[in-house]
Amino acid sequence: MLKMLFHLIDRFRRDSRGAVLVEMTIVAPLMLTLSAGVFEFGNLIHDKLLMEAGLTDGARYGARCNSQMYTDSGLAAINCADLATNIAVFGNVAGTGNARVSGWQKANVTVTIAASASCHNAVVAGVTQYRSTTPQVCIVRAAGTYPYTGVGMLALIGIGPITLSGFHEERLIRF
Repeated sequence: MLKMLFHLIDRFRRDSRGAVLVEMTIVAPLMLTLSAGVFEFGNLIHDKLLMEAGLTDGARYGARCNSQMYTDSGLAAINCADLATNIAVFGNVAGTGNARVSGWQKANVTVTIAASASCHNAVVAGVTQYRSTTPQVCIVRAAGTYPYTGVGMLALIGIGPITLSGFHEERLIRF
């Protein structure tokens, strides 16, 4: 009886027909989870880059926009910060169409043009801080946040909504 039991155990040990199935059941959930994480991270980075591109475009527009030029010409005054916000979120001055990032809104973006705290002396104590032909250099800042909610399978491990944030600064150049 004992000899027959050893023979069965030995035969079971040498048989490898189900080994691949056992290995696959162990490895497959881990690989699927890792793949889902990689895809989700790629989507997150894509949305972050679109958001930063919008903030860059908005700050550049705000740095070159001159509402005083419109009023001096007898045209209706424009709100440069509002137009720059439209460009940041929608990619156009009118603020129409789809947002660059699905779900991104104008309320999530702030464009500050020449605030008193954003103007700096070009030369401080004889040291050139900013290369400029004017004594002061003012900065336009576009800052924004985006609540990224598409965490997908990552929610299973407790990762909730992620808030992406970014900003871009440009020198104020009015012509």
